[in-house]
Amino acid sequence: MTPFDDASTRVAAGADAHTEASALVALMTDDEKLWCLDGDQPFWAGMAHLGTGGYHRRTFPAGRVERLGIPGFAFSDGPRGVVIGPATCFPVSMARGASFDPDLEERIGDAIGRELVAVGASLYGGVCVNLLRHPGWGRAQETYGEEPHHVGEMGAALARGVQRHVMACVKHFACNSMENARFKVDVRADERALHEVYLPHFRRVVDEGVAVVMTAYNAVNGEWCGESPALLADVLRGEWGFEGFVISDWIFGLRDGPQSVAAGLDVEMPYRMVRAVQVPGALADGTLAWSDVDAAVTRVLATLLRFPARPHDRLDGAALATAEHRALAREAAARSMVLLRNEPVDGHPLLPLDASSLRVVAVLGRLAAVANLGDGGSSEVLAPDVVTPLDGLRASLPGVEVRHHDHDPTVVDGADVVVVVVGLTKQDEGEYIAPEGTAHLRHLLPPADDPALAAAFQAAASGEEIGERPTFFSTGGDRRSLRLSPEDEALVLAAAAAHRRVVVAVMAGSAVVTEAWRQAVPALLLTWYPGMEGGHALADVLLGREEPGGRLPFVVPTAETHLPRFDPDADAETYGLLHGQWLLDASGHRAAYPFGYGLGYATPSIEGVEVEADGTDLVVRATVRNTGARAGTEVVQVYAGLPTSRVIRPRRRLVGFARVDVAAGEAVAVAVPCSLQTLAVRQDGGWWMEPGTYEVAVGRHAADPSATVAHVTVTG
Repeated sequence: MTPFDDASTRVAAGADAHTEASALVALMTDDEKLWCLDGDQPFWAGMAHLGTGGYHRRTFPAGRVERLGIPGFAFSDGPRGVVIGPATCFPVSMARGASFDPDLEERIGDAIGRELVAVGASLYGGVCVNLLRHPGWGRAQETYGEEPHHVGEMGAALARGVQRHVMACVKHFACNSMENARFKVDVRADERALHEVYLPHFRRVVDEGVAVVMTAYNAVNGEWCGESPALLADVLRGEWGFEGFVISDWIFGLRDGPQSVAAGLDVEMPYRMVRAVQVPGALADGTLAWSDVDAAVTRVLATLLRFPARPHDRLDGAALATAEHRALAREAAARSMVLLRNEPVDGHPLLPLDASSLRVVAVLGRLAAVANLGDGGSSEVLAPDVVTPLDGLRASLPGVEVRHHDHDPTVVDGADVVVVVVGLTKQDEGEYIAPEGTAHLRHLLPPADDPALAAAFQAAASGEEIGERPTFFSTGGDRRSLRLSPEDEALVLAAAAAHRRVVVAVMAGSAVVTEAWRQAVPALLLTWYPGMEGGHALADVLLGREEPGGRLPFVVPTAETHLPRFDPDADAETYGLLHGQWLLDASGHRAAYPFGYGLGYATPSIEGVEVEADGTDLVVRATVRNTGARAGTEVVQVYAGLPTSRVIRPRRRLVGFARVDVAAGEAVAVAVPCSLQTLAVRQDGGWWMEPGTYEVAVGRHAADPSATVAHVTVTG
């Protein structure tokens, strides 16, 4: 038994983890403490390994001290799945956000957790909850949407599922929703915007018990996030009581090593870089106190003692992309697809298609026959195989001629229906990885690696690995237009001119403005980046074997000018109280498709709405009834606002939701717990519940004209 094992046994028996961790720190040498302040890998050897596919081949360790038996942790990223391959690639987070199904997201988290164990990881970096301020953000696909309550619930569900097996990390704290400028931009947000809009979802995941928080590259109100006492000491630990540890975003996640330690960032990831150079001198001259180092190491060890997951060396490829996990990916893809338009053709809605009546199906589009899983940066998952839209349709229609061409509309001649697959790829949006983005930070690069450390790393890197295929990051970045490419728009219009029965399937990570062509086609389906089983799921939905179960996790405007200003190259940007649906509501602009919108094949009704209030705590009760001939899905959405408010605020914001599956001819009772505290006003470091009569609207989406409206009076 090692000292760490002894401490772990005592914690399991009820001892205080922080006390036991402090005792372990007292046994450590100064060099061992410094070792725990950053990743265990040398910078230059690590970067060389990264450039030859190492990111997808091994975990990234930190904090291991063999003399005391301290296991440290082993990091693997997400959020589409485990980035060490060949793993299950689930639909992107934004797609799963469209499911409005925390139970499904928790199941996905559980599956990802199992695969993390299989690759030797003990820390998952895939709980991304940065708010979608503008859909041009390149990494929009990695989060869940634009509404804080919704994003928080989905992120908490993923963390719950993952933490059945390993530790989870929520990221990027905070206000990280610009990509090209992420290494330089200063996000300015006043107290209300920061705490009412851009932090509540982080707090929700922290309250769920997430083990680790990752800081963002950008600055907030003049302080780099990895060095910000305001964010780390005052908010995260002081106000929220976070008990886990904090890691940096990778490589250039901090600028001032000593300041980051003093501010409360515990581990620089993933290499020995800025701190290894700067911290020893700061300790020697007294500008950094050893007590700050002790506090950082104690927080890491206390968290490791509270979470039993341990890194291990045996990698089990057979546990990756199992049949069970593939089936879950297929289910998630179908439950995430959003049907935006389904107009009658010959007296009936075009979808679902009747497979028995099909003889020829024409498929158009360059994305129909290629694997299109989304971002090519840190969230990329190396799935062992991918079902494309064309694959899925051919597998589901074995007796049907399924034709395909990238761009020739004459392929539709004689077809019963035309499916046009258009949209974006990792070349159009994603994590921005380009040398010019970090050129101004090259002075932070460390000197040559310690030879002994480099040799040990290279020896370990040559051992057993999963996923030998090297991969290189794509450039990605923010979008400068929310429209499809001119070529895709022309293809849609050409298909519509050539055929009456056209379904457009759009692949993307967030909103696409469709005004140039949506009225020309009868059916429009948002498929997202649907994961490795996405082609099967698309066929399931088109043929009516599954409902198109998604609802929009953001608003789709009729014009990009209706959204907040978005400058991908900005040095500074102001984040205000209103964005997305809230901004359209305030400015009087009608959405093309409002937040929460989505059609189905059945038409359940929401009946008997009752709102029970206990102060600011509410329970919304309703019955979802399906009088149709097929099973259906409804998402009961609860919005609240204060029409007489004396301060600027959203007209209505989401305070609760519940997804309900209803069999044909059945009715299901639903109870949605909500809190009007979601609408509290941040003022002078505290919260103020403005008195008045609040409107509570229960309906299908944020602009539902048939929503039931109740009133709840709050006295303050």
